[in-house]
Amino acid sequence: MSDLLNKFLADNENKAFRMAQFATGNRDDALDIVQEAMIKLVKKYRQLPEQEWPPLFHRILQRQITDWYRSKSIRQKFFGWLPITSDEEADNVLDYIEDLSARTPEIHLLNEQAVEVLQVELQLLPLRQRQAFLLRCWQGLDTAQTAEAMGCSTGSVKTHYHRALTVLRNKLGETWP
Repeated sequence: MSDLLNKFLADNENKAFRMAQFATGNRDDALDIVQEAMIKLVKKYRQLPEQEWPPLFHRILQRQITDWYRSKSIRQKFFGWLPITSDEEADNVLDYIEDLSARTPEIHLLNEQAVEVLQVELQLLPLRQRQAFLLRCWQGLDTAQTAEAMGCSTGSVKTHYHRALTVLRNKLGETWP
């Protein structure tokens, strides 16, 4: 594997993990999803030019997340009557973000509360809106790259992103981007 591809994967690993964890709410599932996405990128697309990797990787990642939802719904449909026990609570993915502006305990507490509310509200968004929001706002992809990653038109991305922003602004206040 080339040094450029290794660097690309290392640079995108944490953000991809956070996105997957937002989607699944489970650290282990998120790690599996990111690992599978990286393996697929390396196996199938390592020979492509470097500038094509970001949208391909995000598209693979979004498909892995969608597949996870499908398999989860199938398991729930056929095995939903089985009791599910989990020793591990889902990690709060936003705890990993260092907040440099929190200088006082009061500000730190307010930021923690805001992050908790944001995480809850992101989980309540429909999948496509959450994908559009995370790819555009969190990953910083433009509309065309997001459309390629999601496998839809740029108009759909704009619609999903706008709806996500509208919901988040209504829930979190106008100070949200």
